[in-house]
Amino acid sequence: MNQPASAPGRILVVEDDRMVRRALVEWLGIAGHTTSEAENASAALGMLEAEQPDLVLSDVRMPGLSGLELLERLQALDPDLPVVLITGHGDVPLAVSAMRLGAHDFITKPYDPDHLAAIIARALAHQQLRRELKNLREASGGSDACTTRLIGSSRVMEGLRQQARKLARLPADVLLFGETGTGKDVLAECLHAVSPRSDGPFVALNCAAIPVELAESELFGHEDGAFTGTRGARPGKFEAAHGGTIFLDEIESMPLPLQAKVLRVLQDRQVERLGSNRARQLDIRVISATKVDLRKASESGQFRADLYYRLAGAELVLPPLRARESDALLLFSLFATQAAKAQGLDVPSLTAGDSDAILMHAWPGNVRELKSLAERFAYGLLEPAGGIARFLGGAPLAGAQTVSLTARLEAFERRLIEAALAETGGTVSAAAERLGLPRRTLSDRLARLGMRARD
Repeated sequence: MNQPASAPGRILVVEDDRMVRRALVEWLGIAGHTTSEAENASAALGMLEAEQPDLVLSDVRMPGLSGLELLERLQALDPDLPVVLITGHGDVPLAVSAMRLGAHDFITKPYDPDHLAAIIARALAHQQLRRELKNLREASGGSDACTTRLIGSSRVMEGLRQQARKLARLPADVLLFGETGTGKDVLAECLHAVSPRSDGPFVALNCAAIPVELAESELFGHEDGAFTGTRGARPGKFEAAHGGTIFLDEIESMPLPLQAKVLRVLQDRQVERLGSNRARQLDIRVISATKVDLRKASESGQFRADLYYRLAGAELVLPPLRARESDALLLFSLFATQAAKAQGLDVPSLTAGDSDAILMHAWPGNVRELKSLAERFAYGLLEPAGGIARFLGGAPLAGAQTVSLTARLEAFERRLIEAALAETGGTVSAAAERLGLPRRTLSDRLARLGMRARD
């Protein structure tokens, strides 16, 4: 093996094959790492308190507890401890699932020692950054970006904030899924802002907005004279994000030939500018966003499966506004107040009819649609009486015509059930489980609301 190039750290090697384990320990020791070894997961767990490793390097398939079970135990004991898994080629989907559970990375056998060294170096660097960030936050206190920007009092939003905070401190790349207008860009910024990379750059790129002929130059950069019309060298988005986070929005629109080149950059964490033969090392975290199911797109050949697995180290789903209970009214009031104050206007008041119209609307454009309407309302561009209801396509609601509490509750119930059915492909049993209801109860409510489902 070649000598690995990474900063020294305390590494626990877990491998049942004695020859492989000894070779790894020897290789890591030459580089200056302090190593300890365990022949199985149970032995490794018993060594944690005494060894206090900075990194665990573990095989996946072992007698007794597997590498995945070891990962789960380690996550429960110390979610900040990075775990790198070594696996066979046939276990790649299993290893990708492990990354979603919190593994730092994985490498397949037979592995390139230089690649493994790079993974170890990144893991140790992330561990140090996490420790420093934790110390700073404990010293400074205060609320984070997840609290101030992921706004909403609904249970789904509180759950999203908790997930985002947990993922933000992990080094895994993240794939965001949500309908248009749900705020994927806001969530990406929050993940960066509360991560150990918060002092680094946040570089956003909308993949659908790049002209095909300029895509490679935008992403990878170019040298002077690389193609007709270039003047001077220019770094690409990946280079610009070095030390921080790159956000690839609408990743599903990226052409297949470009996907192959992006995959190589993400695998090697290095990039070559157009017109150059020199590889530039990258220290980046990748957050990507999509409004389509990339798993299904990869199965149909519309998106590279290997790129999907690389992007989806962890996944977060942004709920549509219709599934967020009363958050629509809270957000509307907030956006309207912000818009009015920015223009020095009096903050308008919502009538009962306005509130009912906001609560009853399905918001197909999600938060983006709601914010646009809130700004119109703040600027006085809607009719003063029933203007919101008219704009949304319904009858004006005011005074005695306001919607009853029963109607409001029914509308909430309908929207929540519709969202659960949409997320589970119309299957009643799966939707009932998601809603925390017995299947028969959901079936009765579907019948009462005049709704239909698959089973």
